[in-house]
Amino acid sequence: MSLASGQTPDLNPDAQTTVRAKGEGLAQTAMSIDANSHPFIHPTAIIDPTAQIDPSVRIGPYTIIGPLVTIGADCNIGPHVVISRWTRIGERNRIYQFATIGEDCQDLKYHGEETWLEIGNDNVIRESCTFHRGTTQDAGLTQVGDRNLFMVNTHVAHDCIIGNGNVFANNVGIAGHVKVGDTVIVGGNSGIHQFCRLDSYSMVGGASLIVKDVPAYVMVSGNPSKAHGMNYEGMRRRGWHSETITALKLAFKIVYRQGLTKEQAIEALITNVLPGHPEVQLLIDSLQRSDRGITR
Repeated sequence: MSLASGQTPDLNPDAQTTVRAKGEGLAQTAMSIDANSHPFIHPTAIIDPTAQIDPSVRIGPYTIIGPLVTIGADCNIGPHVVISRWTRIGERNRIYQFATIGEDCQDLKYHGEETWLEIGNDNVIRESCTFHRGTTQDAGLTQVGDRNLFMVNTHVAHDCIIGNGNVFANNVGIAGHVKVGDTVIVGGNSGIHQFCRLDSYSMVGGASLIVKDVPAYVMVSGNPSKAHGMNYEGMRRRGWHSETITALKLAFKIVYRQGLTKEQAIEALITNVLPGHPEVQLLIDSLQRSDRGITR
């Protein structure tokens, strides 16, 4: 399933969020329980005695919960799910059947070191998704924020940092060390190269290959991907002021249509567009921190 152009989660440039620091804000009320006496845990589920599971959590048949896993209140874990080890899951998450969460990563440099996966609150993780823990070559942490939708068979590789309110359609592959901001949409069957950034409010068309960074607000598609404007229709549907949309249109032209280097474009944005339009700062930040270069 792919999302149509212009379809987007709630866009609000004044509500930018950041991914929590390691361990911050995750459920602290979970407790070790006897799965055999728990009314919401199916008797065929296998749960390691070191796992900490809130009493409100529902766990379906044949699910396996490994050692040192924490699951917060009101989560719903479907049948045949595997949550491996060294994984912290917040509250009100829904994980569907055959998902594999917190497994060892597929990096050949990984040799069993203690690394972690942290998932925030209110995420939906659909069938057959795979989330892998981090590596010691990075921060040793894969981190997912709040209110994300991961459709069927999405892969989140080691050391990824994913923000809030994002949508990943079916069969999206997110390689290692990728950083995703907030309110990003990635169309089905797309692949994101390791170390790329997808900054907030960007949009990736279906079946795209991302090999460079995607700046904030920008829409890209293709293999290899190219920039095709910004999601102006999504902005209008969410009530953004026309002056803001006009300013972002000008910003796109400066970056992509005037033949400027990245440094020249940043200077032009700061001088000509940023005054009176603070939303443009998000685009400037994207350009300034891009190491791989931006998708053009």
